[in-house]
Amino acid sequence: MFGWEFPPHILGGLGTASYGLTKGMSQQKDLDITFCIPKPWGDEDQSFLKIIGMNSTPVVWRDVDWDYVKQRMPYMDPQLYYNLRDHIYADFNYIGTNDLGCIEFSGRYPDNLYEEINNYSIVAGVVARQQQFDIIHAHDWLTYPAGIYAKQLSGKPLVIHVHATDFDRSRGHVNPTVYGIERDGMDHADCIMCVSELTRQTVINHYGQDPAKCFAMHNAVYPLPERIQQIVAKRKPFTEKKEKVVTFLGRITMQKGPEYFIEAAKLVIERTQNIRFCMAGCGDMMNKMIELAAAKGICHRLHFPGFMKGDQVYEAYRDSDVYVMPSVSEPFGISPLEAMQCGVPTIISKQSGCGEILTNCIKTNYWDINAMADAMYSLCTYASIHSYMQIEGKREVDQITWERVGQRIRSHYDRLIHR
Repeated sequence: MFGWEFPPHILGGLGTASYGLTKGMSQQKDLDITFCIPKPWGDEDQSFLKIIGMNSTPVVWRDVDWDYVKQRMPYMDPQLYYNLRDHIYADFNYIGTNDLGCIEFSGRYPDNLYEEINNYSIVAGVVARQQQFDIIHAHDWLTYPAGIYAKQLSGKPLVIHVHATDFDRSRGHVNPTVYGIERDGMDHADCIMCVSELTRQTVINHYGQDPAKCFAMHNAVYPLPERIQQIVAKRKPFTEKKEKVVTFLGRITMQKGPEYFIEAAKLVIERTQNIRFCMAGCGDMMNKMIELAAAKGICHRLHFPGFMKGDQVYEAYRDSDVYVMPSVSEPFGISPLEAMQCGVPTIISKQSGCGEILTNCIKTNYWDINAMADAMYSLCTYASIHSYMQIEGKREVDQITWERVGQRIRSHYDRLIHR
């Protein structure tokens, strides 16, 4: 598998999904997983898989074919390639001889992201020559070039996992370079796994893919570990709280529809003063949302705690009475499942892929701030509604397991190998 994030160092849902999916698949005792990421930090859980750091894999640059680089990565500077091949960067960690070096990766999404994607795919060629494997599985567009190169070198089937497309991230203002990488990966894939039917239709209609090789593969959640259960168990009973808390937790970007959350919050605050709102996370629209809250006159009721990770996420769920995900376009969205798993009644947009498998949550159109505000107010005001959604939501999500997803993925692996 080629991926870009892995817990505990995650910047979004991609890392969470990668962990859950591989952990669920590891229950199949005859399946071994090698997971490649740009830069491991050393504290990843490797009890159920093997992690390869692309930053510690030596590369012999004279064996890297420029024709491949030029064909697959036209945006790579030729001079950069020749520098790498002939000289090796001065800051490489030399291993063995001077002709052998390792490429540095940030382990994040840096300004030179395209260059890191290029380098990642080149190192993938080294990994493909070294490892024994039956299937290549590439997660999201950043690793598609790596998957293609590994397939060309090994002849093994390529599965790509579409966690999102640029149509989701950009509200239709598609980046042509990203779109090109995405489509190239899809064109070369033997099987395309999409995190929802919504995403599958995007892949078919906007990327021209054969429906016969596209499959909806919904995400899931992993059972809460005992440590997290203890955090969530400290929740104060709903009827004992004088003030209720409604939470938005995620990237504050246009894809997530944060402005609709604030508009709905304004309508609720006009009706009552015993509800507070929390917009947890960070992103390129954060300052704009703070300014919008100020313009609406609700800063005394709306809090911006910033990016949360690890236990902080579950502490936020514990202290929340309602969770809201008003995404404009959400391929899946794991956070509502996590919130429901923690006993938090949830409101999601009808434009969210997770809504395809969830029943016991409230669904509104992302733009319908009146319906969203009504749902917020009702869940915070009427204890019986809150209790019902809390109990039934948790019961539903507890049945959505990564083990079942892993079994479905395995069936596609077997089909590709036998073919």
